[in-house]
Amino acid sequence: MSQPIRIYAVLAGALGALNGEASRAASTLFEDAGSWLQVVGEGSLKAVDPSLEKARIWIEGQSRFDQDWTHWYQGMARTAIGYSLTDRATIWAGYTWLPTHNVGKDYVSQQDLWPAFRYVMPTDYGTLMLRSMVEVNFLRGDQVRVRPRQMIRFMHPLEAEPRLSLITWDEFFVRANSTPWGGQSGFDQNRAFAGIGWNFTPAVRTELGYLNQYLEDLNHQKFTMHHLIMGSLFINF
Repeated sequence: MSQPIRIYAVLAGALGALNGEASRAASTLFEDAGSWLQVVGEGSLKAVDPSLEKARIWIEGQSRFDQDWTHWYQGMARTAIGYSLTDRATIWAGYTWLPTHNVGKDYVSQQDLWPAFRYVMPTDYGTLMLRSMVEVNFLRGDQVRVRPRQMIRFMHPLEAEPRLSLITWDEFFVRANSTPWGGQSGFDQNRAFAGIGWNFTPAVRTELGYLNQYLEDLNHQKFTMHHLIMGSLFINF
């Protein structure tokens, strides 16, 4: 096994172990299967004005299904404006709309405002990306929850076919404060992904793989693990 493949296997195994440990610690665990589908567009605003070369725009849409693929429970629309500090570092300011209708619960329309920082680091074995976000979740009435989230992502193109990549990432969420609708402060959820990516062109890429989402309820007493097939389309412009 080559060194890059070993790195990918270790990362994927570590993510699986993290979620496995969380599930073993859970006294009441509900498991379900479903899928997440997303389209992400990102690019420079230099087409609008050459002086805006370092300004960037991010547009994203998602559709999420649970109950063994029988129930649409959540959508997501996200947009942001960014600025490239360097070739590797970008800062963002964004907005997210998250309509949700879980089985047996009332419809909720959550809105988020957030700053984010992304750092991309090429290595000899692939590309490492770090993304830090601090969401300000507007829930019901005047309730506001602050939820930091941290992602680490690694992508390794295969030597035999550079258009094909191995991909793994993990994202960890924490509730910084307590609210009646947003839950008690502390751990919120973890998402761990392992899959493959294919570059159709330098500007168009797809990814497909397994996403494990582990969540705690409002009082940290009930636990949910979603086993998800995740498909993504990324468009750079």
